[in-house]
Amino acid sequence: MIGERLKVARHRAGLSTRALADAAGVSAMAVSKYERELDVPGSDVLIRLARALGVKVEFLLRRVDVRLAEASFRCRKALPAKQKRAVLASVQDLAERFVQAAELFGKVEEPDLPRVRVRDIARAEAAAETLRERWGMGQGPVDNLTAVMEAHDVLVGPVDAKTGFDAATVRTEGELSLPVVVVRRGVVGDRQRFSMAHELGHLAMDVDSGVNEEKAAHRFAAALLVPAAAAKTELGEKRAGLDWLELHLLKHKYGLSMQSWVMRAADLGIITAAVAENLHRTFRVRGWHREEPGDQILAEEPQRLQLMVLRALAEDLITESRAAELLGMSLAGYLKQEKKAHGEFPVGVCS
Repeated sequence: MIGERLKVARHRAGLSTRALADAAGVSAMAVSKYERELDVPGSDVLIRLARALGVKVEFLLRRVDVRLAEASFRCRKALPAKQKRAVLASVQDLAERFVQAAELFGKVEEPDLPRVRVRDIARAEAAAETLRERWGMGQGPVDNLTAVMEAHDVLVGPVDAKTGFDAATVRTEGELSLPVVVVRRGVVGDRQRFSMAHELGHLAMDVDSGVNEEKAAHRFAAALLVPAAAAKTELGEKRAGLDWLELHLLKHKYGLSMQSWVMRAADLGIITAAVAENLHRTFRVRGWHREEPGDQILAEEPQRLQLMVLRALAEDLITESRAAELLGMSLAGYLKQEKKAHGEFPVGVCS
């Protein structure tokens, strides 16, 4: 068990076997043996390894409950192997902590996801409608897509990754098949939401071989965030053009970027392809394709794992040390992070 945990931590830290060995004051051969379960480090070496990796000793001793299966990466260019390993290591850690926290309150459930056959890209609209209906999302704006996904047992997590990586869906394997959707930390909210909706599309659609799956997932994402009926209510059935301020207001109402609203209007025949191309050309000329004008939408933050851990701590099901392990940081560090995000608040159990 220690060997696998050691390898996960090393990949997440982006260290080679030699680099870890040098930092911990052991031989590379020893690290290799530890990872292959051919030897077990003593307590002193274990402490040095944990310190070199920036993790707690408990992390290396924690049982492995989750194994990863298939992974689908959405990148603008091929992700280097080292970055891919780092992302997968982060997913492994997140999934394990989530499953162990959820098990404190009962069996972890697999999400109730449809599997709609998509024979052409337009059918992605029906898939999005099916998911909205199954999850009781109605036809209006989705205020917090992350919260909706977490409420329906899809694990969501931000990861640190370089530009080029957008999102990935990784499934756990074995007794529990749990989809984990990860997005690059630090992107603006509308891009984050579109990436998450795109990944949901891959999970909810069974795309025929002759259909471009990425384009279908893009269409699904836009339809999930803005159903066709809502788009036509907001914009009308036919338009000769769109106003910039109008697009900005709709962006903040539905959490869909201005550029995606232009594409949505074109897909639904509200504006012509020529009008859409002219608008996109203006975005490129003005540099708005990189950063859209006006105030930006803030990224959403997953909360289900933190809430489960804090509940378990409040109910005295776990110790503070165990809470820190499941949170992936010390309680002091977590409180500092929350204070920065939300301001001062009292600490302790209410009674």
